Amino acid sequence: MIRNVAREIAMHLSYELSFTDLTADELLDQRLSGSHFDALSAEYEVYGALPGPSQRAYIRKLVKGIAVHGYELDQYIEKYAKGWRFERIPLVAGAIMRLAMYEILYMPEIPNGAAINEAVEIAKKYESADVVRFINGILGSFVRKEASASYGAGAPVAEASVTAETE
Repeated sequence: MIRNVAREIAMHLSYELSFTDLTADELLDQRLSGSHFDALSAEYEVYGALPGPSQRAYIRKLVKGIAVHGYELDQYIEKYAKGWRFERIPLVAGAIMRLAMYEILYMPEIPNGAAINEAVEIAKKYESADVVRFINGILGSFVRKEASASYGAGAPVAEASVTAETE
């Protein structure tokens, strides 16, 4: 299993976490099982194979990190979603942006451009073209303004090709 599949699974689980009373650990323990993957494999290609140990660790890190930093990540989404009320943003789009923003802020080993590009590719599977452009624009603005501030003025910030601005 490659990292982009692990990201997509993490997006599903972080989305689901917002609708359950389970803790992140409980949800991860239930959903990262062979029986759960078997049940979903016909509906979703990403559940075709159970993740290996390194992919499970990556998924756990993302989902738990998003659970801990969800409020902060939502504040960034709201800040850059110019002209949109947060409640109007599709829930899947929010889960995708949280995932990318978490990687950008808390996983410096992931290039910012890779986090954005992967988020856009996941969004293309679940959202309309307009929402994909919206996600790309928000993440591009976020990287330009927040990531460089977080890592210091001299730190390089990888850019993805932004096709739509939200400002």
